Amino acid sequence: MTRRLRCRFCETPLTHTFVNLGRTPLANSYLRSEAEMARERSYPLHARVCSNCFLVQVEDVVPAEEIFSDYAYFSSYSSSWVAHARRYAEKMTAELGLGSASLVAEIASNDGYLLRHFVDKGIPVLGIEPAANVAKVAEEAGVRTDVAFFGINTAKRLAASGPRADLIAANNVMAHVPDINDFIGGVPILLAPEGVFTIEFPHLLNLIEKVQFDTIYHEHYSYLSLLTTEKILAAHGLRVFDVEELPTHGGSLRIYAAHKAATRHAESERLLALRAKEAAAGLHTLAAYEGFTPKVEHVRARLLAFLQEARAEGKTVAGYGAAAKGNTLLNYCGVVGDLISFVVDRNPEKQNTYLPGSHIPVFAPEKIYREKPDYVLILPWNLADEIILDMADINAWGGKFAIPIPELQILS
Repeated sequence: MTRRLRCRFCETPLTHTFVNLGRTPLANSYLRSEAEMARERSYPLHARVCSNCFLVQVEDVVPAEEIFSDYAYFSSYSSSWVAHARRYAEKMTAELGLGSASLVAEIASNDGYLLRHFVDKGIPVLGIEPAANVAKVAEEAGVRTDVAFFGINTAKRLAASGPRADLIAANNVMAHVPDINDFIGGVPILLAPEGVFTIEFPHLLNLIEKVQFDTIYHEHYSYLSLLTTEKILAAHGLRVFDVEELPTHGGSLRIYAAHKAATRHAESERLLALRAKEAAAGLHTLAAYEGFTPKVEHVRARLLAFLQEARAEGKTVAGYGAAAKGNTLLNYCGVVGDLISFVVDRNPEKQNTYLPGSHIPVFAPEKIYREKPDYVLILPWNLADEIILDMADINAWGGKFAIPIPELQILS
């Protein structure tokens, strides 16, 4: 693709680096053979910040269709994420009075992990999911799913063929769209006049303060704050009226928005408080985004020192979680199979593959118990509590957990 060096929202030239992570393969492009390894390509992973709207973003190096049309991520393999979705369904059903005459739509509905909770309540749903292999799983679970990328044209087609939605959810997808104006531009078309639109995404402020650079990869085109998100929504006729700070994905925001002309939903105290928090952190100034690279380099140095010391002592390290964030971390740090023997993952789609870039093999979790490594490096650190609980039996041979972000931790 042509390198894009203008802001994907406001078209301002991008001249300020946030962090440059070098060249890496696509984070979810798992490999199945030596032939695929030989053909593997790497692309620049350079995050810049817009000096006008302060949107942090990476270049469009690969079309979204190449990444998301056949996708290896299935939300239902994380039990904590499914529980998070169930709580959301219960909360929104109660607060909005949703019932059999309502419609709940989800953009990037994946395998139906969220909408199935509304289906169980007898509430009509519509999933919108571009990956046909994932949408098929949702349909088999009883979640009506339209296979398409969401944008203005998709929204017009869906609004013309059925009712507009009382609730639209968009969890961890706004960052995944290269044309952010087309994506958000479709929301008011599909949203009912008094409907509610909720978005969840990892909070940029946490990325900066907790050095979560491994959440940067090519399919995450944008990195969002409340400040910038409000600007983008306002440009498309939507106003934010509430926000929640969530623990998911290392610290996320759930933003609530409605049409500007909607008569309900006054601004909440939580919204005013978070605006003030971001202002105090200086997210409206370039200074807040400077100085990130040395923090990233420190994480790399600590992880490599740990892995090299373990190797020198004859100890073995395995990874848990073939996560995209783990691939960014391993590739930026230059970690390969001589430092981490193998990685395990619950998702059968990723088992018996090789990680992109590092080419470390991926197996089912049972491999841990057969090989008994001295350390298990938790790559999706946002799921550390869940993983430690699931794998607590490594204590039987004195195994320990290691968590790399934001500071290396070794845990029994």
